[in-house]
Amino acid sequence: MKLAQPPIQISGFGGRVTLLLQRRALWLSLVLSGLLLLIMAASLTSGSFELSMSGVWATLMGNPPSKVADTVVWQLRFPRMIVAILAGMLFGLSGAILQNITRNPLADPSLVGVSQGASLAVITLIVMYPEVSTVWRPIAAFGGALAVAILIQWIAMQRSDGATMRFILTGIGVAAFISAFGTAMLTYGDIYNAQEALAWLAGSIHAAGWEEVWGLSLITILLLPLLFWATRPMAALRMGTEMATGFGVRIRRARIGLISLSVALAAFGVAAVGPLGFVGLVAPHLSRRIAHSGVGQHLLLTGLTGAVMVSLADYVGRTALAPVQIPAGILTAILGVPVFLLLIIRSQYNRQL
Repeated sequence: MKLAQPPIQISGFGGRVTLLLQRRALWLSLVLSGLLLLIMAASLTSGSFELSMSGVWATLMGNPPSKVADTVVWQLRFPRMIVAILAGMLFGLSGAILQNITRNPLADPSLVGVSQGASLAVITLIVMYPEVSTVWRPIAAFGGALAVAILIQWIAMQRSDGATMRFILTGIGVAAFISAFGTAMLTYGDIYNAQEALAWLAGSIHAAGWEEVWGLSLITILLLPLLFWATRPMAALRMGTEMATGFGVRIRRARIGLISLSVALAAFGVAAVGPLGFVGLVAPHLSRRIAHSGVGQHLLLTGLTGAVMVSLADYVGRTALAPVQIPAGILTAILGVPVFLLLIIRSQYNRQL
């Protein structure tokens, strides 16, 4: 019988900080990073204006073969690819945290109303207050998502501590209620503003530019330390609330902090590219399937998986039926719906055993 290889141990700060890295998860992280680079290379070279890899590299190094190549790479393809990667990471990490805090594999920001709350706030700005700067969209999205998350969690915790199917059903109901308001605004609002909102709702990344790149980069840098903090309470909550309490975790404070972090990740992703459905559901499950690991490496794998999903969906949507562009949100939904149905069937089957 082949024994499992021991994890890699890395210590620092005089032994006060120790990291245990599972070898398989570490190798798969490198594989996903390589896949991400391949998708980026394919995206930068493909399109109506074709470029060789050497031409792209020369452009990135400041020696473009032509002015058109410089514009296509720096103003169109490169920022679009960076936004797809960062947004995919945010959605994937949000779903991983939400599934951990609820201990429910069906939890996802796009299913339980969090993304809908962020979407409604942004739609309101676009349709009702078009003169408001786009700078306010992330703030409005965070406020709308947080309000919905608090409402759903409060309703779900009335009986089952928010960790059962009650949370999902409550979220689906609230999401449908919010979507009705959004549809009403799109129906009766100004047609030009409504068209802009509809394009944003499709989850398209084609209009992403450097403004979204800097915004998402700043959010990622600010939230990264909170992700490190989140690993400890998430690891304890994996074993249940009683065990987590025994480990010294303040359940209520940890729950509020983790929900706020999950909401922030999803809200800023929605504000940048629109509601990309099912990324937060599929990415954590895929990373869990390919490698069993601790919370920290699971978050790393989930972020990379989400980035691969969204960047690949954007690349396929841009090139499959060119010059027609398919929004990335449509492709992620095509992938996510079968996975969602499979998870429901499996949960029903496990309950019958």
